[in-house]
Amino acid sequence: MTSNITTSEMISDEIRGQALLIWDYHQVRHQVQPCDAAIGLGSHDLGVADTAIDLYQAGMFPVLVFSGGNSPTTRAVFPRGEAVHFRERAIERGMPEAVVLLEPKAGNTGQNITYSRRVLAEAGITPATVMLISKPYMERRSYATARKAWPEAEVVCTSEPLEFDAYLKSIGDARLVLDMLVGDLQRIIDYPKQGYAIEQHVPEEVLDAYEALINAGYDSRLITS
Repeated sequence: MTSNITTSEMISDEIRGQALLIWDYHQVRHQVQPCDAAIGLGSHDLGVADTAIDLYQAGMFPVLVFSGGNSPTTRAVFPRGEAVHFRERAIERGMPEAVVLLEPKAGNTGQNITYSRRVLAEAGITPATVMLISKPYMERRSYATARKAWPEAEVVCTSEPLEFDAYLKSIGDARLVLDMLVGDLQRIIDYPKQGYAIEQHVPEEVLDAYEALINAGYDSRLITS
């Protein structure tokens, strides 16, 4: 039996259940509250930009940095760079140019945090509270990375408020999303040992789902040594 999700690849109910366990784990579900600044983490998903714009318009922060260069999953979609396209989207939707800062060089999450912090400092901003806006399945890794790279700041993580099935439909590529779910979890497990993030407990059922998806071939985003 397969799910009724319309994507470029149908997934079985078993695979969907395993993916949903990992999806739920990745979301830290922080209470959204006003912050001194925000960082929109570049990706293939324009929903990150739209969520950041919505939160600015709701008065959640006064200044926003869009951060990100390019990666294999974004180069074709955002040829001028993730942050550049995200910023253009924000200005098209009415955000003042002066409050949308640009960090166009970051190639990973640690750089997103570190380089954006530098951009804010150069603008004379030293925030005590920072909102990180990411893809839904990147909340936990964003949090773990920020706690390591910017321990002085209080971090609030959030993302586009979509449930798993709705997100799959919005992206239109189940394989890409499941590969990314698995890849992000590998980084949550491995990066603390390399000094890139703080440790995060991973429940046994989430680890079992992770191994099952790898065995099912959802492994293109794994880092191999």
